[in-house]
Amino acid sequence: MLLIFDFDGTLADTRELIVETNQEVMRRMGYPVKSEDEIGATIGLPLVEGLLHMFPDLPKESLDAWVSMYREVFEDLRHRIVPSLFPGVKETLTKLHSDGHVLTVASSRKNASLNGFLQDMGVAPLFSYVVGVEDVTKAKPHPEPVLKTLEAFGCPASGAMVIGDMPVDIRMGAGAGVRTCGVSYGNASREILLSAGADYVIDSLPELISLVAIG
Repeated sequence: MLLIFDFDGTLADTRELIVETNQEVMRRMGYPVKSEDEIGATIGLPLVEGLLHMFPDLPKESLDAWVSMYREVFEDLRHRIVPSLFPGVKETLTKLHSDGHVLTVASSRKNASLNGFLQDMGVAPLFSYVVGVEDVTKAKPHPEPVLKTLEAFGCPASGAMVIGDMPVDIRMGAGAGVRTCGVSYGNASREILLSAGADYVIDSLPELISLVAIG
């Protein structure tokens, strides 16, 4: 089976880093500091979309400054707040890979950051294909990242599954006609994922092994 994983909140616990980066940028830019939950609700969206979700009236001419500041703060903080894989993720990915499943990633993170994390966490060799935000014209929840992955492997939608922690992941997969599996340990609850239309919801990634074994 072709398995398409989200990264933030699905494979790696990056919530603290993302929240603290956003809050520090808001302070530096002179805007009200949003709560952890408000910022968490934007995880999975491209950076600019997340900003506009939190600040709908943000002047378009200030977006470049926000993005530049975000990158600067993120690089400063990532050496103090080091994200890690969720428990059981590396072992699960290794098992799925050895069982012959094709593992890929579809993320709204920039390629340099995404591939850097995968390398640092020791799982990059397990993935056959990685889609970052620069690789698509329309990011999640649009199905383009999944459609691009299916095309790369000549795989029908029936042979693939998206695994993610946010409604945008579920809608992305559903839009491409593939099965979807939400993970409840990330940034959205089981109830939210089911409401978004997830075909399955698991509470830990190792549960995915038996789920894909039954096809």
